[in-house]
Amino acid sequence: MTIFEAIILGIVQGLTEFLPVSSSGHLEIAGALLGSNSLPEESLLFTVVVHFATALSTIVVFRKDVAELLTGLFQFKNNEETMFSLKVILSMVPAVVVGLLFEEQLEQLFGGKVVFVGFMLLITALLLYLADKAKNTGKPVSFINAIIIGIAQAIAMLPGISRSGATISTSVLLGIDKNRAARFSFLMVVPLILGKIGKDILSGDLTYQSDQFGSMVIAFLAAFIAGLAACTWMIQLVRKSKLRYFSIYCVIVGILAILAGTYY
Repeated sequence: MTIFEAIILGIVQGLTEFLPVSSSGHLEIAGALLGSNSLPEESLLFTVVVHFATALSTIVVFRKDVAELLTGLFQFKNNEETMFSLKVILSMVPAVVVGLLFEEQLEQLFGGKVVFVGFMLLITALLLYLADKAKNTGKPVSFINAIIIGIAQAIAMLPGISRSGATISTSVLLGIDKNRAARFSFLMVVPLILGKIGKDILSGDLTYQSDQFGSMVIAFLAAFIAGLAACTWMIQLVRKSKLRYFSIYCVIVGILAILAGTYY
């Protein structure tokens, strides 16, 4: 992987992890455009590096919320912090189950499936459009809501379905306050990302060569900085009901991906 590729793919991951346009889908498209669909043996290491960068950027932006989440988890009292922590844990269950039971099937959907990504981006566009039109009723996240949002997150494991787009749209369509929807969406993914990173590290499949160090550091910094900007920006966009612009973007990119995958 060249330094240029590391910068581009790091920025793509950092931006699209938070913006509702599908990070996995964009990495698939970017990889195809760069002629590196599989990124040979570097792919898993790159994934671990950039996902850790985006998880860290989330923790930095929501540092107070993360502190409250951990406090509620370890104190385990019948208070708002503990209930919120339990809801976050509950929301993780569907994605964990799908990831464990269908890991091989999901992996087969990656690796140059640009047409599939295009169609999934169109679904993301529809979700964002519907959410943008939904009224904000100001409801909090309930335990039932947490399960439903968790199911949306599990579906978003498909390349082209935006995780943040699916979870935030589902939350808003359920009538949850938009600020709470964005906060819950971003916080619920951090444990999953860290868990996936731990699983990849323990798998023994990571390979590293000394000449990869520079490109991995660059990719990490690019993803982290882009993640900070995108996470902060996304909170404001959800609050101001600006998701329709991303809906239009996903339609355009989705159609282009379908055409490119079909005719080239």
